[in-house]
Amino acid sequence: MSLHSDSRGATALALATLASLAACGGGEGESSAETAAAPTAYMTHRPWGVLPAGREWGRVSGVYIDPNGRDVWVFERCGGDNCITSGDPTVLHFSGGGSLLASFGADMFVRPHGMYVDREGNVWVTDGRPAREAELQANPDAARKGNQVVKFSPTGEVLLVIGTPGRTGEPPAALDEPNDVIVAPNGEILVAEGHSGQAAPGRISRFSADGAYLGSFGEFGEGPGQFRVPHAMAFDSQGRLFVADRGNSRIQIFDSSYQFVAEWRQFGRPNDVFIDASDVMYVLDSESGDERNPGVKRGVYIGSARDGTVTNFIQPHQSTREGEAELGTMGEGVAVDALGNIFVGEVSISGMTMFMPM
Repeated sequence: MSLHSDSRGATALALATLASLAACGGGEGESSAETAAAPTAYMTHRPWGVLPAGREWGRVSGVYIDPNGRDVWVFERCGGDNCITSGDPTVLHFSGGGSLLASFGADMFVRPHGMYVDREGNVWVTDGRPAREAELQANPDAARKGNQVVKFSPTGEVLLVIGTPGRTGEPPAALDEPNDVIVAPNGEILVAEGHSGQAAPGRISRFSADGAYLGSFGEFGEGPGQFRVPHAMAFDSQGRLFVADRGNSRIQIFDSSYQFVAEWRQFGRPNDVFIDASDVMYVLDSESGDERNPGVKRGVYIGSARDGTVTNFIQPHQSTREGEAELGTMGEGVAVDALGNIFVGEVSISGMTMFMPM
């Protein structure tokens, strides 16, 4: 595991970024430069996590912390961007030090995507799409995978499946590109659907604890309560739902009845959002830039879920892709352990990165 420090210039960059955010305004939740007096610097560990000999990291968009506050769960794409032809287990359980403790979920998924771990340690994951026609022609068995939510016990026993694997449609019979899953404070299961950003769906579907369909809210669009790629979800201490509405470059907030409360744009174009027990919010942005969200930087935004204040910013890795050296790149999944270590699942450069507070 390599280790290097991003501390040099990180404080100055955070101050400049926060000042820029404050200058841009943003209505409710507007950030303040005064809050940036002493942003925390982070040391970067990359690559993080040791895989078995012979196995390479693929793209990672699902990351979550175990209820013990230390261990890290990862949903990995079998050394590439899908698992159609792979027999590798996709759900990986690591110690906080990066040692692999257990793995399961082999030969079950097309494209691992979202991940959530509940208070009992059960592991929830979403399979983000079915196999495409060309993939099915080459691998007909892939028809039994995709477009599903699976709940595992902490040891890998399948406890619940939502959606019909391999089928695209409307709940309760089927799901359509499930991005993320989370369990609400009232026990309901929420599934965010719609990944393309070009057309419907853009909804969040509700299920009872035993998987019975309760209804959906939201639709494809740009207005309040509408979504273009509801990519991830999190709850704060008040029971409010925060949705990373990536296609609209905003976070939307809903009350406990799923009624729209507010939208925040000062946290970039969000891939994932993680809120800790103190309502510190971590938002991961790998897409902002001239093409998709002009004038906004990619990176990890850190702030308050209570009032929307941005208090810190971690700059992205420098990209090696042509034309992206200045913008850099960052991942799609983020989770934070009890010590404040930030774990990022990478997609553009694959694998896992850990940011440790200094």
